[in-house]
Amino acid sequence: MQNSPERHIRLSSHKPSGEAPAAPQWGAGSPEARGPIVGAAAGTASRNVIGTYGGSYSLYRALSIATGAMGRSHRPDLSLTAPAAAIGPHPQWSEPGRIVSLDPWGHLAADIFAAEIAQGYDIRPTIAVTKAKLRIPEVEDAVRAGRLKADGAIVEADGAVNVTKAAVDPVWHLPGVAARLGVEETALRRALFEETGGMFTDLVTRSDLEVFLPPIGGVTVYILGDAARLGDPGTRVACRVHDECSGSDVFGSDICTCRPYLIHGVEMAAMEAQRGGVGLIVYTRKEGRALGEVTKFLVYNARKRQPGGDLASAYFERTECVAGVQDARFQELMPDVLHWLGIRRIDLFVSMSDMKRDAIVNQGIEIVERVPIPEDRVPADAQVEIAAKVASGYAPLTKETPAVERTTGRGLDEF
Repeated sequence: MQNSPERHIRLSSHKPSGEAPAAPQWGAGSPEARGPIVGAAAGTASRNVIGTYGGSYSLYRALSIATGAMGRSHRPDLSLTAPAAAIGPHPQWSEPGRIVSLDPWGHLAADIFAAEIAQGYDIRPTIAVTKAKLRIPEVEDAVRAGRLKADGAIVEADGAVNVTKAAVDPVWHLPGVAARLGVEETALRRALFEETGGMFTDLVTRSDLEVFLPPIGGVTVYILGDAARLGDPGTRVACRVHDECSGSDVFGSDICTCRPYLIHGVEMAAMEAQRGGVGLIVYTRKEGRALGEVTKFLVYNARKRQPGGDLASAYFERTECVAGVQDARFQELMPDVLHWLGIRRIDLFVSMSDMKRDAIVNQGIEIVERVPIPEDRVPADAQVEIAAKVASGYAPLTKETPAVERTTGRGLDEF
């Protein structure tokens, strides 16, 4: 049988035999000095990180191998997969502490480490960059209504939006992540090990391995305009950082403002690109404030069934009662993707969230103005959410579209 279960299993707690690649020197000034990120099956010598490529999809790869649909020894053919747009290198890639949760050289790995791949090391890109057109009904409506102008380059006559997009898998430098979160590395490793049911024993047995490929979703970046200009200090940038909400973003659920705010961000990004700047949407896989969709739906039920019904005064409390915490997104790691893009300043930050704003500013990126969601974009069933957030410190919504104003709101949010 191709994938016999009788094959010898080597536990990661066993001392590996054979030659292992050198450990990555995180933050080095060149990819050659840093070295490759080499992921492989647990216990083998030919790896220098904890975990496997592909994030959460690594489990589906395991299913493919278990059923015989994929050979265990398969290695991807990376010819013709080079980035469709040039991104970096930028100075932030080697500035101490700037990037701790992704590999800034991840989109160039196949090229830079071709010799190591030829030697048999399993080195794969953790970032991919391509081109696409976005076709969003609300954006097409905005073009027809004249709120957004077609220019043939950024926005086409039929409302399609031309973008460069990048998919980014997480690559965590554990000492850097611990420092960013203000915890001891040993405490971080132990919590990661224990709260995943002991899935990665290397976290507690291999302190020499400092890099972790966690089995979680990553980030998708949509760039409107010339991606190469993001590192230019003279380039104006409009940015929306959006945390995943599939119920609203994809299926149009009206209990929150997620999709309306995302669409507003796309419009603002397009307008800025048309003015000669660059628009940016950063879409992170943190469903339900990173508590998951099951927990989110449980909270929805609790909110609507509590005495008095859905109340702004109990909005955050209901989440904490179910989940134990109001928000698990830990925005401290989010600015890394902005550093990867070379951004030092965001002129228009399409968000009302102080969690996001503070995380970005604390990482040395200037935010000039914040853009609230227009009042007429808020669904009727999302009024409780908005009221709760305004009560927690958010500035009042703007009635105009698209308005730009500074806000000083604070609180936990879905924005």
